[in-house]
Amino acid sequence: MVSNLYAFKRDLNKRGVFFCFSGPVSQDLLVEIGSTLKHKMKLQEAHNLTAIRVFSMVVEQAQNIIHYSAEKCPKDNLLTETNEELSIGIIAVGYEDEHYFVLCGNRICNKDVERLRDKLIKLQKMNRDELKKLYREARKTGPGPGSKGAGLGFIDMAKKASRPLEFNFRKIDEEYSFFSSKTVI
Repeated sequence: MVSNLYAFKRDLNKRGVFFCFSGPVSQDLLVEIGSTLKHKMKLQEAHNLTAIRVFSMVVEQAQNIIHYSAEKCPKDNLLTETNEELSIGIIAVGYEDEHYFVLCGNRICNKDVERLRDKLIKLQKMNRDELKKLYREARKTGPGPGSKGAGLGFIDMAKKASRPLEFNFRKIDEEYSFFSSKTVI
């Protein structure tokens, strides 16, 4: 493993990834990620609005991990101050073709794949005005069954993205799949 770490870093660099975290995600971690990204993007002389949008995407993606990841730290391991389990996922931020991007992934239950896929395909096909209208409607109606945020996160990401959201589901076994998404700012 140690001898392959350099190859892993080279691969990240080749793909334009300058930040990557894999493991338990918490609100405290988000604060640290935000500070790190702010500093890195300042060094790259990124426009302030761009930095805000990138961090906004990271927050939305991390919230999805926190609320919906099917992979958790064992209860007797890492606990938050409120004794809640931490959700596990991966977040990466990079720069390619003159755009920043945020990659995110986490384990989800197979029973949720079709519903999420349908929702994301719908968002991919919408233009900015349609997304704004859907966002307003979703705010009025509130959370649906099984949702913790009225489904606003993906709608908001689609609105702010410069390209349609990209996503993939990779079946792990009969119970779980790995959900990956990419948002380009």
